[in-house]
Amino acid sequence: MSTPMRRPADHNDPHRTVLADDGVPIAVREFGSPEAPLTVVFAHGHCLRTESWELLRRHLTRYWGDDIHLVFYDHRGHGDSGAADPATYTIDHLAHDMDAVLRAVAPTGPVVLIGHSMGAMTILAYARLFPETIGCRVIGVGLLAGAANSVTRVGLGRFLSAPAVTSLQMAVRRAPRAMQASKHLSRRIFEPLMREVEEGTRKVSPRLAAVATTLLNDTSLLTMAMFLDSLIRFDEMATLHRLGAIPALVLHGSADIVIPFAHSVVLASQLDDAELVRLDGAGHSVIAERAEEVAAAVVSLVDRALARLRGHDPDCGPEYAIAG
Repeated sequence: MSTPMRRPADHNDPHRTVLADDGVPIAVREFGSPEAPLTVVFAHGHCLRTESWELLRRHLTRYWGDDIHLVFYDHRGHGDSGAADPATYTIDHLAHDMDAVLRAVAPTGPVVLIGHSMGAMTILAYARLFPETIGCRVIGVGLLAGAANSVTRVGLGRFLSAPAVTSLQMAVRRAPRAMQASKHLSRRIFEPLMREVEEGTRKVSPRLAAVATTLLNDTSLLTMAMFLDSLIRFDEMATLHRLGAIPALVLHGSADIVIPFAHSVVLASQLDDAELVRLDGAGHSVIAERAEEVAAAVVSLVDRALARLRGHDPDCGPEYAIAG
């Protein structure tokens, strides 16, 4: 990005808590001015947290300063957000949480949604559950290393099966402390392997990488296990048309063995105004591996979304009217 960088303001405390509709505390971090003309909201992936966006966030805040309001939050059961009833660990509940965050931190004005992996899936579920916001409040979407369906057919997801997931969930429920302790002991063994997985190497056995992906993260095993049902059943292909003609960024690493690049090809082909960006050699953690390139793509998406907004007067209800 060659445009001169802007100096961001020094915000003393970017942290806040938003209550989900069922009372679960959602940890939120904000950068830039809440009075900025546009808010960009970032939703992270399964078993990650807001820190997964940190390198990307640094590039964006250097570029935009306070001109864009950036919002990052932890999904329920992840990071600093509260634990919840395991029955609510579904993509649909995450979409409702996204709506709660938007109502709290960006009640008016245009919004661009950016999601990585499960966060991208959350955006698609949000579009189905809150279609009246698309093209009115939500003027652009970024789907990074995401999929609309069939996550168990290719990539590491093919090693997930309903019986295996059910067995894991039962084990976690019956002996949560023992399972979590076993997970912590496994971290040292799997850390070198996972570095290769995240970098997109093909040298690692997919079966071994699937085990490592399960074990090597800071999220509780209960959270990890209970979301798997929703991931296995995830199918939002019929939702894609709801994104209409709003600008979309579909970005993926070519060496992603968790959710392969082919998923993004399908996504982009079903969207009217999608830019498909393939980052050769990048793995599933593309937002960290290639943060500067991802930031450039996000800046381009925001520019496209704002340009379209300036030339288009959306026909929205009063509660979704764009302020200003």
